[in-house]
Amino acid sequence: MLPKVVITHRVHEEIISKLSPHARLVCNDTDDTWPREKLLAELSDAKAMMAFMPDMIDASVLAHAPDLQLVACALKGFDNFDIEACTQLGVHVTIVSDLLTDPTAELTIGLMIALGRHILPGDKSVRRDYKGWRPRFYGLGLQGTAIGILGMGAIGKAIAQRLSTFGAIVSYWDRQSLDKADEIRLNVKPLEFDQLISSSTFLVCALPLSAETKHLLGAEQLAKMPKGALLINPARGSVVDEEAVVAALQAGRLGGYAADVYEMEDWARPDRPDKVHGGLLNREHDSILTPHIGSAVAKSRLAIEHEAADNIIDFVQGRRPRAAINEVQLIP
Repeated sequence: MLPKVVITHRVHEEIISKLSPHARLVCNDTDDTWPREKLLAELSDAKAMMAFMPDMIDASVLAHAPDLQLVACALKGFDNFDIEACTQLGVHVTIVSDLLTDPTAELTIGLMIALGRHILPGDKSVRRDYKGWRPRFYGLGLQGTAIGILGMGAIGKAIAQRLSTFGAIVSYWDRQSLDKADEIRLNVKPLEFDQLISSSTFLVCALPLSAETKHLLGAEQLAKMPKGALLINPARGSVVDEEAVVAALQAGRLGGYAADVYEMEDWARPDRPDKVHGGLLNREHDSILTPHIGSAVAKSRLAIEHEAADNIIDFVQGRRPRAAINEVQLIP
C-alpha cells in the first residue's frame, strides 16, 4: 500500500498528479485551514505531510501522529514548526529555497509606494466624487528618502537591491553586518539599531521571528522614529507590537503602517491574538493591510509546491529529502 501523505491546504492540480503515483493523498481542497481536530485525525496514520503557513507542528501535534516521518513545508520561514521536537521524534522537516524572496521584495516596494503616495485614499476619492485635480494627497516618494531596513538576510538584500534603482538613501541594521563588497554592491551603509530607527523616513522590517525579535518594535522604539515616518512589515507580525503601532498612529507620531503579516498568524505564540488588531482595521486612511500575499505570484507558488512535492518523493523513495533542515535517522 502506498504511504499516506496529507496536504493541508489547496494546491495546483499538477502537484496532485505529480504525487499520486507515489502516495495515497488526502488533500484539503478548500481555501480554509482545517480545524485542529480534522488535522490530527488525518495525521494519525500519515507518513508525510505538505505543510503551509497556517500550520503549527509541535510535540502536541506529533503525539497524535505516531507514523509521521516528514513535514515538507511549502514555505521558507519555519518559526511555527518545532524543529527540536521533530528531530527528537525522528521527523524530517524540509523547507523550500529562495522562491519567496523576490515576490516578497516586490510586494514590499509596492507597499512602500502605496502608503507613501496615498494610493488607496486616492482611489477611494476618485470612486466617490472626482471632479479633477485638486492640491491633495501630497505624500512621500522614494527618491532621495532615508530608508532603513531591519534585517539584511535574503529578503532584506532583495529589497535594498530594488531600492537602489529609486535613488533612495538606504541604511540597515543586522546583528551580523554585511561584508564591504555587499555593502558597496547594494549601496547600503550599516547603522546601530537606535540610529537607524531614529533617522529613517521609511522603516522596513525584514527580520525573522524569534524570542529576541518578538515586539522588537514596540512603543519605546516607535517613539524614536521621526514624526510622520512610515513603517512597513512584510516579515513576521509579532516583530511589531500592533497595539503600539495603533497608539502611535492615533497620536500622530507614526505617519502610516503597511503590513502583509500579523501577530495573529504566529501560531507558535501561546499568547497570540486571535485576530488583527481592531485599531488597525479602522485606520483606512493611514494603513495598508494585505492578506499575507508576499509570495502570492502564481508561478512562484507553483514552484514552491513543486519543491515541497520533490521532498516528499525523495522520502517515499527512501532517500533523505534534499532540503531537510534537521538530521534524523531515515526509517524506511
